[in-house]
Amino acid sequence: MAGVNRTNGGVNLPALRSHNTALVLDLLRGAGTGGISRLEIAERTGLTPQAVSKITGRLRETGLAVEAGHRASTGGKPRTVLRLVPGAGHAVGIHLDRDALRAVRVDLAGTVVGERYAAVDLGAGAEAVVGAVAGEVEALVRGVRGGDEAEAASTVLGSDAKGVAARSGSSRPTAVSLPALLGVGVALPGPLDHTRGVLHRVTGFPEWDGFPLRDALARRLGVPVAVDKDTNAAALGLAVAGERGSFAYLHLGTGLGAGLVIGGTVHRGARTGAGEFGHQVVQLDGPPCDCGDRGCVEALCLAAVARGDLAEAARVLGIAAGNLVALLDIDLVLLGGRTVTGAPDPFLRGVEAVLDERARRTGEEPVPVRTAPDEVAEGAAQLVLAPLFGRADA
Repeated sequence: MAGVNRTNGGVNLPALRSHNTALVLDLLRGAGTGGISRLEIAERTGLTPQAVSKITGRLRETGLAVEAGHRASTGGKPRTVLRLVPGAGHAVGIHLDRDALRAVRVDLAGTVVGERYAAVDLGAGAEAVVGAVAGEVEALVRGVRGGDEAEAASTVLGSDAKGVAARSGSSRPTAVSLPALLGVGVALPGPLDHTRGVLHRVTGFPEWDGFPLRDALARRLGVPVAVDKDTNAAALGLAVAGERGSFAYLHLGTGLGAGLVIGGTVHRGARTGAGEFGHQVVQLDGPPCDCGDRGCVEALCLAAVARGDLAEAARVLGIAAGNLVALLDIDLVLLGGRTVTGAPDPFLRGVEAVLDERARRTGEEPVPVRTAPDEVAEGAAQLVLAPLFGRADA
């Protein structure tokens, strides 16, 4: 496949990737359709009015922002209000699970504007899986057409030869057309090297060890690609959507892992290997796990689910969550993944019971537990979008 886009002129993204521009873009995104004035931007960012005028002028020229009317002023002429153009750019997010794939296309505001599902076998080999992912991305991009805002932004965001492409490892610039595709984020089970986009021994699929998934997809698609663990992508999506503080997102589906947000930042660890939550040993003589150890939380949870004992699966998950709470002193535990979303109540009750008992023993307030939407693909899209709005942890 020659790539999902065709060159259509445009403006290079490096000029839009300064810290100050990210501040302004983030405020425009947060303001929604009501917009925000230049004076308000200056007051909230600490930038000079001249700097704000220059940045917003550039954003208007490239189609990322438009005037949205006027607001009454306490003195002088009414203030012009600016708003973000969500359709000026898009990103594709892929949740690549062991047996299925979900792909979404989102605009700059994070709104899903297209979605696809497909069966996939992670054990079918790299060539088959890369081909399946590329085919779904191409079908999704071709199937979604921009509206009026995208038409007004037909030359937005052009090639990003030094920005996103440099981070993704892509050897050629991104060619964009209407509407602009900024890149593709892929989230899948770990462990993996997020920085280099290289997979390690994915639990149950050791043949993937050392495969450069990011670069392979970037070459195939002709756009920048970011790769991360499914749990990290989901945690990033939750943080971008407004989840505050330090929390753990526990994902129970075909496997079990954790996405950790510490102080508002996704914690990946020194080698981007943090969050292998499912492979903490809680039963020394327990059943073997696909990772090669015995008595792992993942093996115990999946075995309980397989025999229909969700109460026991929730109890084991709660014990592991309690270990995490004790270790990191987090504010919140969020539960997600297809197994949890299919039957949320027993998992909420079971995990809450274990954490409540722990809190009684320590004399502390119990850490709250909630379910989270199963939006790994949306989080994967934020791997591409978040840096544009100043989220360096993406």
